[in-house]
Amino acid sequence: MESLFLHMYEVFERMAYCGISANLILYLTKKLHQGTVTASNNVTYWIGTIWLTPILGAYVADAYLGRYWTFVIACAIYLSGMCLLTLAVSVPGFRPPPCHAANVSDCPKATTLELAVFYTALYILAVGTGGTKPNISTIGADQFDDFDPKEKIQKLSFFNWWMFSIFFGILFGNTVLVYIQDNVGWALGYGIPTAGLALSIAIFLFGTPFYRHKKPAGSPFTKMARVIVATVKKWRVPVPTHPKELYELDAEEYTKKGKFKIESTTTLRYLNKAAVQTGSTSMWMLCSVTEVEETKQMLKMLPILMTTFLPNVIVAQSNTLFIKQGTTLDRGMGKHFKLPPASLGAFVTVTMLLTVVLYDRVFVKNISKWTKNPRGITLLQRLGLGFVLHIIIMIVASLTERHRLNVAKEHGLDQTGGQLPLTIFILLPQFILTGVADAMTEVARLEFFYDQAPESMKSLGTSFSMTSVAGGNFLSSFILSAVSRITREGGHKGWIQNNLNTSRLDLYFAFLAVVGFLNFLFFLVVTKFFHYKAEISDSMEVLKEELEGSRKDAYQVELADNKR
Repeated sequence: MESLFLHMYEVFERMAYCGISANLILYLTKKLHQGTVTASNNVTYWIGTIWLTPILGAYVADAYLGRYWTFVIACAIYLSGMCLLTLAVSVPGFRPPPCHAANVSDCPKATTLELAVFYTALYILAVGTGGTKPNISTIGADQFDDFDPKEKIQKLSFFNWWMFSIFFGILFGNTVLVYIQDNVGWALGYGIPTAGLALSIAIFLFGTPFYRHKKPAGSPFTKMARVIVATVKKWRVPVPTHPKELYELDAEEYTKKGKFKIESTTTLRYLNKAAVQTGSTSMWMLCSVTEVEETKQMLKMLPILMTTFLPNVIVAQSNTLFIKQGTTLDRGMGKHFKLPPASLGAFVTVTMLLTVVLYDRVFVKNISKWTKNPRGITLLQRLGLGFVLHIIIMIVASLTERHRLNVAKEHGLDQTGGQLPLTIFILLPQFILTGVADAMTEVARLEFFYDQAPESMKSLGTSFSMTSVAGGNFLSSFILSAVSRITREGGHKGWIQNNLNTSRLDLYFAFLAVVGFLNFLFFLVVTKFFHYKAEISDSMEVLKEELEGSRKDAYQVELADNKR
């Protein structure tokens, strides 16, 4: 029951978020009259901030307020931002007058007041999501008992179905809301998700008595800082050969506080110096083995986090340049209906939904019998598969864009910037592939950072997944600006212009494919040295034994059939 309340909230919240992000670049260019590079960067700056603030929300949750109250307070901030944003697009004094000039540079610029109101609303949303995003999925995962094999197997599927809820909300945003914004009005297009968000918060609060609540375990940053400082101070102290010589609290101390004791490992062995007893009992000179191991678990995920930035740069194109491509193509579907360019994101979502279901119900069910892994394949293998698909997306997008530019030149539309006699559906392959790739990377990344984080730092671990998206969007802005500037040097027109028919997005997409390939090679090196953390319970072993038993039973049945 409690899981249902959480899933319903996530559907409405993602509907609200996607209702803004999917069409934001068109609002900035058509309503606020910004250029392609400026608008694209403003979109990725905002999305980057949306996904960066969760690390602060995770800190507050883990250290002070707990996940539940951090989430509730953040929801109030989020809702206020949505209300202000709806006003910003509704009240005439808060937006520039309409302009239908072919070149946006000929349109009147938005005033300081208009920009201030609009961006204030957007960044209030960023503050709100900082407290909601890292905690809602963590609250959901907390509802399962790691020591119960039945609940453990449900937890292994939780993130797949959590992403299913997310994709369902995104689908509504990419279709219904985007259509309303383009054809009815932005006020209604933003008003509906505002009302939906208010409803989702009410649903979440209604489920409060049913949730399993976990208390804050103290500041994770302070814990890690203590371990690092103690290690540096004792850099000359040798590490004992036997782990039992290191400082550790009694098991009862952890049991009383509902925490878990972690055994010492040889990974990042240098940090074990923090637990070496030298006579001082200062908290900045002596840390327990468990505190050292918790720090190790967080630090060893950082190289993996770095490899996830570039794939998110590629994902960012589906919210910016891919949408701008769609505005140059024939969007007609029948006599009276034109497909909003941002609605192509619906194909990403539908593909995600189908892929997640097939992966969870077909692929995992069959492959786990042979890999003896309840997840089918490891989280990093799934992540790597998504990385490969993202490289393929950029190759396909580059080839498609080259074809689009050739058609523009053939019809003399390269200079006028007019609409091409090409259907918008030529962009479908890159959007569909994005859906498949995201079904791999989004789920694997979220589950990996949650699963590999220590029990007392789950919110911070979950925020790593969101920091990945933030880093990708900020990096996308940096790369786009750098490429635009460098390619204009020497009197050249540059690869990215307001008129896409004279731009060279094909070269830009090819460049991202090359960089993505280099990132994948780095990922392979990093994963070779990564060691998964030990499970806190034996439930995973129980599940593996069940898989092994079912495999043996199947083999015996097959053997008996052959004898007959």
